[in-house]
Order: sequence, then C-alpha cells, then structure tokens
Amino acid sequence: MLKIKKGDTVRVIAGKDKDKEGKVIAVDAKTNRVTVEGINMITKHTKPSMANQAGGIVQQEAPIDISNVMYLADGKPSRIGFVFDGVDEKGKPIKKRVAKKTGKIID
Repeated sequence: MLKIKKGDTVRVIAGKDKDKEGKVIAVDAKTNRVTVEGINMITKHTKPSMANQAGGIVQQEAPIDISNVMYLADGKPSRIGFVFDGVDEKGKPIKKRVAKKTGKIID
C-alpha cells in the first residue's frame, strides 16, 4: 500500500523542481512513480493524428519517483504513517493514513 494517493497535495523535496507544490494526477504503484500537476514538465514532439490535427510541440508532465515528494499536511511537509481505526462489518481492521507531523487522520 502506497502512502501517496491520487489527489494528494505534495511538495517536491529533490530534483530540478525542488520546493514546488502540486496535486498528484497519477500514481504508478508498480514503478513507484507519481505524476504531479505542473512538475517535471517535458516537451514532446507529436505527429498529427485524428485527435490532434495540428501536431507540433506539446508540454506535459512526466512522472517522478515517489521518494522525491512529501505529503503536505496543513501546508507543511509531513511523513505518512498508518493507524488502525476500528473494524468494519466483516471484522477486519480499518487501516487509515495519518500525517506524522500533525497527527491528523488523512482518510
């Protein structure tokens, strides 16, 4: 189970976009990479197609390693831990994410 999820607000802590913040667009659990809105922008040369009639040069986000981002809890970077919060109707424990810095349950 990954600690960063789609929709989280994160801060980049390493690389060319250090100290920039953005919203997570996509998470790839297999390769441990995240795509963050407005971070790690690349230029891609695209051929004309049915979807993009003109083609040309397009700016888009590229994935970065999940270890290079930190979750933002109340505007401050925080590590994420897990806590068990009760049980569901089948008797299984409910696992929730918690921000280590603030102690607040995320989801």
